Amino acid sequence: MLDQVETMDTEAPEGSRMTELGPLPIEWEAVPLGDIGTLQRGNDLPNADRRVGPYPVIGSNGVVGFHSESVARGPGVLVGRSGSVGKVAWVEHDFWPLNTALWVKDFHGNDPRFVYYLLSWLNLGKYAAGVSVPTLNRNLLHPLKVALPPLPEQHAIAHVLRTVQRAKEATEAVITATRELKKSLMRHLFSYGPVRVDEVDRVVLKETEFGSVPVDWSIIPLAKCAVIQTGTAKGRHLGAATTVMLPYLRVANVQDGFLDLTEIKYIEIREDEINRYRLVPGDVLLTEGGDFDKLGRGCLWDGEIGECVHQNHIFAVRTDQSVLRPEYLAYLTQSEYGKSYFLTVAHRTTHLACINSAKLKALPVPVASKMEQRDLVCILRSIDRKLVVEERRTASLDTLFETLLHDLMTGRLRVGADLPPEVRP
Repeated sequence: MLDQVETMDTEAPEGSRMTELGPLPIEWEAVPLGDIGTLQRGNDLPNADRRVGPYPVIGSNGVVGFHSESVARGPGVLVGRSGSVGKVAWVEHDFWPLNTALWVKDFHGNDPRFVYYLLSWLNLGKYAAGVSVPTLNRNLLHPLKVALPPLPEQHAIAHVLRTVQRAKEATEAVITATRELKKSLMRHLFSYGPVRVDEVDRVVLKETEFGSVPVDWSIIPLAKCAVIQTGTAKGRHLGAATTVMLPYLRVANVQDGFLDLTEIKYIEIREDEINRYRLVPGDVLLTEGGDFDKLGRGCLWDGEIGECVHQNHIFAVRTDQSVLRPEYLAYLTQSEYGKSYFLTVAHRTTHLACINSAKLKALPVPVASKMEQRDLVCILRSIDRKLVVEERRTASLDTLFETLLHDLMTGRLRVGADLPPEVRP
């Protein structure tokens, strides 16, 4: 056995040694997870027993309320035991962990935030047992062997990962603020037109059923300035006709103000139907319904996929561009004016709402002058460009975080001033 270990050591990269976990830095140990953090099942606390207080009550999916007492000292780390199994949460102050979660009762002198990142990286959800209600058993997790760096390096690793997290949080805050700015701007622009805030008193308004608009704007039913195209349905009988497979847009692809093209599916349609269902650049896509937040959700199609059709739960609106810019209509449907109309005319059930083509055709469109439409679109496009930049930054930070998390937790990347000179980055 010693010969095997010595052979394995000679095969390890310089500055590392072979362990049961593979090559690890010489200063690192392979230890049971329970030696890094002792997991404890949380305490039941029914709603009827909760008294208003400062301490968060935390289950497997996050904070679910507050209580006047705590049973765990902060900072703390929790892992979803049932429900959101394996989801890891960080809490800064004292808290009450519910029995749907496991919490770290003892960090054994390790850096708590390092333990938080370690548990996140381990993806503990894969160790859940049970068919109908998968759960995590702490007694099965404690023996798992994991890599443990010295405490100074734990501090350094936690600092690096927290820095990236903070950058992402700051970017997400910018995105949230920008989206609120866009909502505010749309409210202003579709009420007063593209004028400065200090000029709104000069704008003469007229009231409509769905909000006030400048008096010189025409109110035209959508059907008078656009063609509404319905989509194709899945599972239709296509007969003996020649068919083709084409990419098609589903409700999941059409979001409020943008397209999500991460997953594109294909549908079989008749070759002679391609022109009937084809999308063309400038089409305004609107969802027929579903949950209330999906009602009238829409955005502009700019030919992102060469040959593409749409399903029957999505309308494609093709405007008469001599009267109505498609971008202007797309923003109108995202505004409070458009959403108010769709909610007013929708057929509703307990949890769902939908509109039909007749209701969409009757949408009273407040049509501004061509110059005002152009200016309004330019203003809102600048906001959308800002959102795209920030969302790409968030995606890049996500990728950076995941890469760093893996490399730091395996010792492939070393950080910290206390490292030996030969392995300092």
